[in-house]
Amino acid sequence: MRVLVVDDHPDVRDVVTRALTRDGHDVATAASVAEALSTLACTTSDLIVLDLALPDGSGLDVCRQLRRTGVNTPILMLTALRSVEQRVEGLDAGADDFLGKPFAIAELRARVRALGRRGALPKDLYVQRGEVALDFLARRATLRGSEVPLTAKEWAVLDLFASRGGRPVSRSEILEMLWGDADRGGASLEVLIARIRRKLDEALVVTHRGFGYALAPA
Repeated sequence: MRVLVVDDHPDVRDVVTRALTRDGHDVATAASVAEALSTLACTTSDLIVLDLALPDGSGLDVCRQLRRTGVNTPILMLTALRSVEQRVEGLDAGADDFLGKPFAIAELRARVRALGRRGALPKDLYVQRGEVALDFLARRATLRGSEVPLTAKEWAVLDLFASRGGRPVSRSEILEMLWGDADRGGASLEVLIARIRRKLDEALVVTHRGFGYALAPA
């Protein structure tokens, strides 16, 4: 797999590059937004490991620009910021997963493997389930043709479910992605799922008892 590692710290780039190279990946590196975009304009990547804080901009800007231009390569964002708001903003910008700094190399390798198995999401992802339509590019949800407003956190949950193509997502992964801690946010997650069902359709989100949730099958 071809991986682009974007981080302005040489030691981080070196450690990540050596770990991923040992796993058999072909690794390229960049130290800034400009260098990352230049590299992506010349070569294709199967996955991007992207630092949030870069010297000439933000990893969020890179995410947004790539998604606007139709690049749907999975993005693993590295960040020292662990707030829920930062994670939701990142998901809205187009990031697929987060890893907080400092991180364990074993976890980085595992997350890269998981994103590699998932592959790129379809461009202009659009989901239709019964009378519910979800346009993820336009961030527009409709029920029987009428638009239904969703919050950023609700879209983040639906994004995560849609990215798995109907496969269930564990509660711990949802909590880690959206609350930054698998041991926090359980009650809030239940409220969020109930709110999505109430706004759109009770059958839209399927509960897998003892494990987690999934988007209803087509």
